[in-house]
Amino acid sequence: MDDRFTEAFATAPRADFLTAQQRHNAHIDAPLPIGHGATNSQPSTVLLMLRLLDPHPGDRVLDVGSGSGWTSALLGELVGPTGSVTGVDIVPALVAVGRANLGDRWPWVRIRLARRDVMGWPDGAPYDRILVSADGGSVPRALEDQLAPGGRMVLPAAQEMTIVERSTDGALTRRHAPGLFSFVPLR
Repeated sequence: MDDRFTEAFATAPRADFLTAQQRHNAHIDAPLPIGHGATNSQPSTVLLMLRLLDPHPGDRVLDVGSGSGWTSALLGELVGPTGSVTGVDIVPALVAVGRANLGDRWPWVRIRLARRDVMGWPDGAPYDRILVSADGGSVPRALEDQLAPGGRMVLPAAQEMTIVERSTDGALTRRHAPGLFSFVPLR
């Protein structure tokens, strides 16, 4: 594992973002329930997604489906205090849990309540990186529109891990990572 990912996983341990009933399962490489029909994704999948996303210090990142706040914290570690992370979720209780789990450890990471009729967080766009932790069956155009020139988005779409890149001239390309992936539905 790349040292920066090792450090991020060590500084934001999964157990800190699980329910009290699930903390003893933090070491298991499987999705774990966090309530409200949501899960904390399996660590190997999160690692793959972060590697594909390739966030760097100073990046502006959107984390769609922030859930318990774990991916937002990991992204916060990877972009550092010169960057910013906006996590969004549509479940008010999960937004509250995510915020509580983050505490004041990553002041450059914010979790917001998404609007049901708006995909992502266009108010903060454009983003250098977008991570989506739920499967909408296809790549949402609204999220592509929030991607900055030179930016990258990683998301599951119809059980395929999809990488969307916007060139500096604005052209979009898509490719898939090998394997099939199961995620909760993007709502």
